Amino acid sequence: MIESYYDVADIAELIKVAVAPVFLLTGIGSFINVLSIRIARLVDRARRLETLIEAGQAVEISRVELKVQLRRLKLAGSAVGLCVASALLICTLVALLFLGGLLHFDPSATLGVLFVLAMCTLILALVLFLGEIQMAVRHTWVGSTLRRE
Repeated sequence: MIESYYDVADIAELIKVAVAPVFLLTGIGSFINVLSIRIARLVDRARRLETLIEAGQAVEISRVELKVQLRRLKLAGSAVGLCVASALLICTLVALLFLGGLLHFDPSATLGVLFVLAMCTLILALVLFLGEIQMAVRHTWVGSTLRRE
């Protein structure tokens, strides 16, 4: 049965402990924002390339670049999915932390597992992001007109 009286100091302590994961959520949210902006730019460029292909302009190079854009989209999209999974794990961790304090049970083992899973999914998201960035750098054709001079 849930007790009707809680010590304010106990609840304040729970809030203090929950602050670190909440800051982590803020960082993950910022990372999702960066990825979303990159995805929007990739989609815009892919649409432009499709328009060029349909118009018969620079068809071969546009097809090659379009394939790269689609691979980058997959990487960025997967990174967003992993970031969301990490954020959900952190939210679950915070909720379980509060439930443990309010219902007086020890969720320590579960909290540890949730945190490790959240970090693993975030690490994978960062690795995919790094792959997308490296692909972007490898396949950037900016300055190609200067090399022809």
